[in-house]
Amino acid sequence: KYYPPDFDPAKIPKLKLPKDRQYVVRLMAPFNMRCKTCGEYIYKGKKFNARKETVQNESYLGLPIFRFYIKCTRCLAEITFKTDPENTDYTVEHGATRNFQAEKLLEGEEKRLQKEREEEELNNPMKVLENRTKDSKLEMEVLENLQELKELNQRQANVDFEAMLKQYKEMEEEQRRKEQE
Repeated sequence: KYYPPDFDPAKIPKLKLPKDRQYVVRLMAPFNMRCKTCGEYIYKGKKFNARKETVQNESYLGLPIFRFYIKCTRCLAEITFKTDPENTDYTVEHGATRNFQAEKLLEGEEKRLQKEREEEELNNPMKVLENRTKDSKLEMEVLENLQELKELNQRQANVDFEAMLKQYKEMEEEQRRKEQE
């Protein structure tokens, strides 16, 4: 391109883009969901051409929150979901319902049980001692099982497969001789 000698890039007017501008992006569905209008299941990993926008007046610790608009594959109804950086997840806004996630439920249950145990230990010093003994017993059992598995693997490692094959061939040859006789 030709730039004349009197060209000044500062004189070029800046584009005035709106804050809530939408971009078209290619993305995969971040979770399993079901369309509310037609009942179509949309599985995790299904690719969509989506519109993406930054949610106004919402952020988490300085991180912007994005909203995505996709269309159902069967009925073309609009489904929207947005990012949830607080829980490192996504939340459905409307147009679909999120399918059940057993892993997330299990993780939440484990956290709840851990909190209950910690609170109980703070109030009851005897419970601390009981939990320690339980943990040590469990650890000892795990170590014993591991030792047994190691011994089992050692026994299997000592098996000489070549000698076994040689013995099998000798038995086969002996059987052939007997048949010939």
